[in-house]
Amino acid sequence: MTYQLICDSCTDLPANMLQSPHVTKVALTIQVGADTIVDDESFNQLELLKKMKAWHDAPKTACPSPHAYMEKFREDGDNYIVTLSSRLSGSYNAAAKAVDLYREEGGKANVHVFDSKSATAGQAQVAMLIRDLAEQGTAFDKVVELVEERISRMKTMFVLENLDNLRKNGRLTRMQSLVTGALRVKLLMGATREGEIEKLGQGLSIRQTLGRMVACMGKNAGSMGRRLVITHCNCLERAEYVRDQVRQKGLFEEIVIAATGGIATVYANDGGVVVAY
Repeated sequence: MTYQLICDSCTDLPANMLQSPHVTKVALTIQVGADTIVDDESFNQLELLKKMKAWHDAPKTACPSPHAYMEKFREDGDNYIVTLSSRLSGSYNAAAKAVDLYREEGGKANVHVFDSKSATAGQAQVAMLIRDLAEQGTAFDKVVELVEERISRMKTMFVLENLDNLRKNGRLTRMQSLVTGALRVKLLMGATREGEIEKLGQGLSIRQTLGRMVACMGKNAGSMGRRLVITHCNCLERAEYVRDQVRQKGLFEEIVIAATGGIATVYANDGGVVVAY
């Protein structure tokens, strides 16, 4: 049986995976002042960064409609949906509503919505596991079981140059942002098991804080032999620094690097790095 991997547009996949006929994205939108930017194939990262820098307030983001998800469902295969953490976006709820409407209209195909409890690199990690299992011919119910279990163990961490967009959109406490600005430190942040944001540590520079991120990975023996996904916002050299540090420690069998799309660019901002494993 064939399968369809339906991802909201914060799922930052490597370029080769985006070419797969089994993968499709559902776009969120971004509002910067009077400009509306659709997070699809037309997205231009440098243009968005320029607009954000010039705008005095934080950009706003909007999730897809349930219909946008529904029109991607296929009757002739299994449908797997990957969304942003339900604690950070309405994308999961929109996808879940789409499944309800699909059933009400008589849809019979297998459909499951995965709340990644993460974003960007974490969503990519979930999507790649679904792909691997589906390509191996794993039964739908088993894919769901294995992926949900993996989500419960997945770790997401990130280091950002600037936390303003997270704070202004209510994704971060004001105290964390104030401390960062006053002390000129860089925070190491992570996702809780519920998919919310928490502080894990800090450093005096991006390089130092990225080093602490790598050290955290090294303390987790369970990461050995697994895949690491690194996403970056306009800072490939930082992503490669993390990759090289991780390789020296021999922590993962596979390391994947991808650029952030529109939604992750809004929140990671210029220079942000996110990892998931």
